Amino acid sequence: MSISVRETGLAGVLEIQPQMHGDERGSFCEVWNADDFARHGIRTQFVQDNHSVSRQRGVMRGLHYQLAPFAQDKLVRVVRGSIFDVAADIRPNSPTFGRWIGVELSAARWNQLLVPAGYAHGFVTLEPDTEVIYKVSRPYSRDHERAIRFDDPRLAIAWPVDASAMQLSEKDRLAPTLDVSDLSELREEQA
Repeated sequence: MSISVRETGLAGVLEIQPQMHGDERGSFCEVWNADDFARHGIRTQFVQDNHSVSRQRGVMRGLHYQLAPFAQDKLVRVVRGSIFDVAADIRPNSPTFGRWIGVELSAARWNQLLVPAGYAHGFVTLEPDTEVIYKVSRPYSRDHERAIRFDDPRLAIAWPVDASAMQLSEKDRLAPTLDVSDLSELREEQA
């Protein structure tokens, strides 16, 4: 397997492009190979795969994160459709605290985004019937789950879908902003 890795400007957040192999039958690609990723310095051990299906364009999921000991690294890819995928640095002691990056991930491009623990993660679908698969390094824990508003003015994320056209869960609609979120537990994780 061969992958190319692009740094995004936020520590540890990487866009990964696997190499495609094709012929008259179609195509083949290894989307995860621990040895190949390790050659690029990515040594995350994933424990679970998640799969979401969004029926409409404009479905917003996020911004989510989990606290230690269930803080998750995520490797996100799209198997049908496309998304605008966002990682926001919420590590209080980080020099890039409050900064975010957005990458369009699509089934057509086969690109992936690695989002380390310490970042809030979310995406909005750009096409109907979009399917997203992502690996996580820790299992889900309701007691450790947290969220930040997708439209937090401090983050000022430039979503490519108008907020009035987005479909959100009640949990995401009621999420606090970064300024009122209790990030003290993240501060302790960084110490």
